Amino acid sequence: MNQTDTSPEAQQILLDIYRKMSPAVKVRRIFDTYQTGKMLAMAGLRQLHPNATEKQIWLLWAKRHLGEKLFNEVYGTVPDD
Repeated sequence: MNQTDTSPEAQQILLDIYRKMSPAVKVRRIFDTYQTGKMLAMAGLRQLHPNATEKQIWLLWAKRHLGEKLFNEVYGTVPDD
């Protein structure tokens, strides 16, 4: 079952646009979307932790993004500032 509010005609137009995009443009769009998601996640963390420093917010985001196991493998124990 297709659960979308986009008409089949609009979906086809979008697919045609994507097909005409160069690989470089597609990659740029992926990176831009990733950055937008990261910014939204960090904004949410700032709301949850209003007194946290930017470094603490970044570390909270990294731990959620990577998962605790990989975060600890990459960064080890990070002291609070």
